[in-house]
Amino acid sequence: MQKRLLASLTLLLSACASMTQDGRGYPSLARRPAETARVGGEVVPDPAAQPVQAQPSPADSALLQQLAALSAQADRGKGAFDRIYAEVAPGISAASGAAVSSEAWVGAQVDLARLEEARYDSVYALASLDTLYADRMKAQAEGSSQGGIAEILAARRMALANVDAQNDRIDALKAALRQP
Repeated sequence: MQKRLLASLTLLLSACASMTQDGRGYPSLARRPAETARVGGEVVPDPAAQPVQAQPSPADSALLQQLAALSAQADRGKGAFDRIYAEVAPGISAASGAAVSSEAWVGAQVDLARLEEARYDSVYALASLDTLYADRMKAQAEGSSQGGIAEILAARRMALANVDAQNDRIDALKAALRQP
């Protein structure tokens, strides 16, 4: 049994080390001539490899309603976050010198948790927009849907900007606190 296993392994390893017809052991990862075609210092794209870009179709009304609802949800999350931030930021900043596990530090952690909870709508809307984008791209690739990508990306950019700003503000507050 061991001899057969050893023979099989030897055969497999010898196949991995075999030489190609040009004498090299592995295929080259160097650029092929077609990949480096240049005119005046610029790479000339292969026209056959370029997809034909049609004018994007506008989003349908159902998608626009869905995007409006998700954008409104992201805005509600931003508003809730901003209100809670105004309440808790001074207390968290005041606890910046507090010892880990002290009453002030624990209070700051509770306030950070309130702040994280307040941004739920923003984060949920962003995740929903990401899912909507992926689903729409798949549907377009399958030919079962047309348009709406630009509108989804515009709504996603707005939601992402909100979530990124919230992340930055939370990270700044966390950085001011001592870490366990």
